[in-house]
Amino acid sequence: MARYKRLGDILISEGIITEKQLEESIALQAKEGGKVGEVLIKMGFVNEEQIVIALSKQLAIPYVSVSSGKLVPTADQNLETLIPHDFSIRNIILPLSRNLNSLTVVMFDPLDLILIDNLKKITSCEINPVVSTRANILKAIQDFYGKEKIFREAIQAAGDIGSEEGIKELSSEETDLSLDKLIAQAEEAPVVKLVDLLIRQAIEEGASDIHLEPHYDKLSLRYRVDGVLYDMPSPSSSLYLPIISRVKILSKMDIAEKRLPQDGGFMVKMGKRLIDLRVSSLPTIYGEKIVLRILDKSRVPLDLARLGFLPQELDIIRRGVDAPYGLVFLTGPTGSGKSTTLYAALNEVKSAAKNILTAEDPVEYRIDGINQVQVKPEIGLTFANALRCFLRQDPDIILIGEVRDLETAEMTIRAALTGHLVFSTLHTNDAMSTINRLVDIGVPNYLVVASLRLIIAQRLIRKLCPDCKEPREVKIEDIPQNINLNSPVIYKAKGCEKCNFIGYRGRSVINEVVLVDEEIRAAISKGLSSSQIMEVAKKKGTLTLLESGIKRVEEGITSLEEILSVAAV
Repeated sequence: MARYKRLGDILISEGIITEKQLEESIALQAKEGGKVGEVLIKMGFVNEEQIVIALSKQLAIPYVSVSSGKLVPTADQNLETLIPHDFSIRNIILPLSRNLNSLTVVMFDPLDLILIDNLKKITSCEINPVVSTRANILKAIQDFYGKEKIFREAIQAAGDIGSEEGIKELSSEETDLSLDKLIAQAEEAPVVKLVDLLIRQAIEEGASDIHLEPHYDKLSLRYRVDGVLYDMPSPSSSLYLPIISRVKILSKMDIAEKRLPQDGGFMVKMGKRLIDLRVSSLPTIYGEKIVLRILDKSRVPLDLARLGFLPQELDIIRRGVDAPYGLVFLTGPTGSGKSTTLYAALNEVKSAAKNILTAEDPVEYRIDGINQVQVKPEIGLTFANALRCFLRQDPDIILIGEVRDLETAEMTIRAALTGHLVFSTLHTNDAMSTINRLVDIGVPNYLVVASLRLIIAQRLIRKLCPDCKEPREVKIEDIPQNINLNSPVIYKAKGCEKCNFIGYRGRSVINEVVLVDEEIRAAISKGLSSSQIMEVAKKKGTLTLLESGIKRVEEGITSLEEILSVAAV
């Protein structure tokens, strides 16, 4: 019978733990049970990878990892049918190769004899185990069984119908591809399937945008998930024209027009969900770049209480939007969730007793009980003209998508001063810059003072994945001098299967929420600077964007690094 060197002795001989640490872990094991390796990890003496490597030496079983390139199943052996995906993920195992009647399988626990016996029964093979960490195996399972494999199959199937020419030739003015040929290629079944999969995967991954970008010798595909762009497996450059044409046909855009930007859109149905896709094309030197904006109302909670506001912020917002009249401004850069917050606020105040009108560009979400208007500047339906018409429609609440010019600003303020509650947005860096921006546009200071009711400056932050976030010790040298942390422990991103090994999953908000009361109106009337007015607001409990973010760090919602990348220090 083979005699194995004890796992603890291997770790000591490797200098990973001391004899005293081993004794402490054995004592704890005697009290609580479990394997000595698990106890050593729990006590923080070793990490999982060190245990697995030591186990491979103890049992003389090879250790493989993602970085070594050996944790990749052999192609063309139908291994995915030999061991189903659900069995693989449930038991954290993955088939790597088959040689006659011998199947090599990577496992986290090669001493699980029951699992090995079950594998023999379902595969009719002798099992040759190798070992790796849980994280390595889960990542390999994701790559092997995941959506990328389906994508690659669709890309391969579609490859035969694409032109042999690359993007650099296809985008040339001398291209002789006819419109009929483009339409025919776009309607080929493999291209239809590929575009459908592209959109479906993006929706399932929770992406907000799909980017198709032509370059000199390739077509780039990227998804924006939680505000960050990620590269995806890219189709061949020979598929560029069929894919772009298919998207433009779906969007009711002119596929023959390649020199001018175009906008379009269409809807897709997934289960019982109807999802809007807004499509924009932009001519570049290598051809048209296409961006598809995914508007999935079912994923966006149009509920103020579920957007991530702190209780004190939520209380101020509700006091502001419950007012009978006045201006409510949402400020922040593009993609900071302003529209979502506005929709959630409208959802909260809407009722059968109120006439609510909105002018938007574009109308992002359709809400029952609200009259929504899509502005069309090309035919004269601007924000200002829509607002002028709204005032003749007996409104109670008005939403104007954005204040872009003096005419719109004046009409917005006029509506607020004549007994209407008006919501709108501005592009400013913080809440108090709203005042300067309105004055710069040309609005007199006294009208700004009289009309403002509530200002919300907003940014979106990524939330740490709750299944894998790790605590980290707070070190003074890591914290900027003007930041006060009231928690001895904060959290950092790690990465697991549920977050696609990114470490973040979902987004929340950080805010400056300022209720404009008499004291703040007096400060504005005196012509005080934005920073001075903000000091007045802070005495009333207003948090800056940075302070609001630090609260989320202390609560374990996000990481310090994420806040420092979003809010100015």
